[in-house]
Amino acid sequence: MSNRQVVIASLPKGAISVTDFELREGLMPEPGEGEVRCRTIAITMGAGQRAGLQGSASYAGAPIAGVVMGGPGVAEVEVSNDPSLRPGDRVLAPTGWQEHSVHAARSVQRIEGDDDPALHLGVLGTNGLTAYFGLLDVGRPNAGETVVVSAASGSVGHLVGQIARIRGCRTVGVAGSDEKCAMLTDRLRFDAAVNHRDPDFRGAFKSAVQGAGGGIDVYFDNTGGDILGAALRAMRPHGRIVCCGVVSQYDTSEPAPGPRGIPGLLVNNRVRMEGFLVFDYAPRYAEARAALRAWIASGELQPLVDEVVGLERAPDAFVDLLAGGNIGTRVVRVGA
Repeated sequence: MSNRQVVIASLPKGAISVTDFELREGLMPEPGEGEVRCRTIAITMGAGQRAGLQGSASYAGAPIAGVVMGGPGVAEVEVSNDPSLRPGDRVLAPTGWQEHSVHAARSVQRIEGDDDPALHLGVLGTNGLTAYFGLLDVGRPNAGETVVVSAASGSVGHLVGQIARIRGCRTVGVAGSDEKCAMLTDRLRFDAAVNHRDPDFRGAFKSAVQGAGGGIDVYFDNTGGDILGAALRAMRPHGRIVCCGVVSQYDTSEPAPGPRGIPGLLVNNRVRMEGFLVFDYAPRYAEARAALRAWIASGELQPLVDEVVGLERAPDAFVDLLAGGNIGTRVVRVGA
């Protein structure tokens, strides 16, 4: 038996292309003692994976060509050499972009129940956990404050804005089209949304964030670049900037320098600007998942999923995601 895989054919120079990936037939892996072989059901992808290929994500290790593209997935155990897991169990695992993978049993997480795999790859996976801890632990919003999130229709951003609204905040999203902005306000009940491609973006942004008579109390930054620059100039005294990602600078071999005004704008308004990694919160994942499930059950939180079918379509789906083509979490269905 063979194992279809998407490998990194070459490290991208400049913007990534589908030609930087290759679909190949690999050998079927065999598990050793204490290991399991899993059949991939679905994988997810996010802009942070591009940072790994760029070499700017320390947690991803050094970028290497000729290996399977990494990423989380939901899979079914086919063969188990460990008593903690049985064939037929479903697990969360670092499957990568391939149909079959082998893992130490202790390194995967069994999924209970018959939830859609997309739920565990999105709102109950890294995306939802990032939104939850980044906003609530790093941003620390209070009811009545104004929370602004960039890439607001993306996998993390659309959850951040909804959690802020649940906590009683005024929520403003920044997205890349009028259609996405309309979705944020009409479907997800953001208070306002601004298209960063609007020729008068700065004026529209200023109007939206000052609509409650103040400015920004919490800015959740997924993009960096000009949007971060605009937010810096609209922060209220003692505001908080949550640095989650820099998607505007990932898909290039020459990232732009940071926005001007740092540290002066931080000092003048006593603003706290803090980065974080969701993995630091691993001991509290159960807490976050319980809260997220409760909000979904009550109808307060709508997780959005953007699906693609077929492993062979993963490279196209990734390139399209980096161009802003997704709404919510992008999931690639690999098997039944």
